[in-house]
Amino acid sequence: MAFAAAENVLAPGRAEMAPESRRAVRIWLFVLAALVFCMVVVGGATRMTGSGLSITEWRPVTGAIPPLSAEQWSAEFEKYRLIPQYVLLNKGMSLEEFKVIFWWEWGHRQLGRFLGLVFAAGFAFLVWRGHLRGRNALIALGLGLLGGLQGTIGWIMVASGLKPGMTAVAPVKLMLHLTLASIIFTLLLVWATHLRERTERVARRFSIAAKLLAVLTLVQIALGALVAGSKAGLTYNTWPKMDDRFIPDQATLFAVSPWIENFVDNPALVQFNHRLAAYLLLAGALWHAWALGRAAPGTSANRRATINVWLLCTQAAIGVWTLLAMVPLWLGLLHQAFAMVVLAMVAVHAAATRAA
Repeated sequence: MAFAAAENVLAPGRAEMAPESRRAVRIWLFVLAALVFCMVVVGGATRMTGSGLSITEWRPVTGAIPPLSAEQWSAEFEKYRLIPQYVLLNKGMSLEEFKVIFWWEWGHRQLGRFLGLVFAAGFAFLVWRGHLRGRNALIALGLGLLGGLQGTIGWIMVASGLKPGMTAVAPVKLMLHLTLASIIFTLLLVWATHLRERTERVARRFSIAAKLLAVLTLVQIALGALVAGSKAGLTYNTWPKMDDRFIPDQATLFAVSPWIENFVDNPALVQFNHRLAAYLLLAGALWHAWALGRAAPGTSANRRATINVWLLCTQAAIGVWTLLAMVPLWLGLLHQAFAMVVLAMVAVHAAATRAA
């Protein structure tokens, strides 16, 4: 299992660190995780406001400086007016309206640059002070490389929306971008959790179940990205049925040809899969908490599992509300942000629930 493999890489690093080093590295990891959380939320706002294609070039260094004169703003706006999103959706947009979507995308990219700076400065400081050495320094570098890959995927995603006929980014590339951000977020929290003191252990089946819930949560977030990318939340705005059916007919679920594209581009199947994964995730969390309550009552693992159930129930309620309300901006952002809260708790629980 991928999650277990990642744990096997991260877990042994604790024994190689002095207590003060573990504290310093954990603080750094939590700061990075908080910044990734902010990146996801701001990225969601950028997508929902239609701002993601407002900057049509990838300039990792010089792009940090926004337009500073009327001429520069005019040149930036002219580049945007050449892409399909403007021609097909936003024709006639004023310069002032363009500035609004520009600042959203610029802010998202700037936050990414700041995150990279915090990583680099923190890494250099921790290595200089001897808190990160050998294996642990290589693990940190690996996380940094994932961050660099995430930036590259972000631009590939944006570039997909600049192609002829496109008015938004490709759903699959949006899914990859959000999923990798979620994986990085998870790894940061898992490593930070492994660096703290641990004494409590539970039966192996509970440790495996906790990790499976973490993987399923990541899958559900990926499916949510497909819902967002295909705008599936703007269709079938009823619950628990999809219009008048619990399960749409096959002709509806597989209306797109070739059939494989239905899993990405067909709003009916994309939303149906997201619903099914939500039910499975909630059922798994309920069973996990119930079984831990019987086998290990009063333990921290049991308490974490119970918290997970409450968080997932809350997230499910937010999801249904978002669907019924046809995805207003604030509610869509709340749903995305709370998904990361759920992922944080599930990841910490998976890392802390160690087999006896």
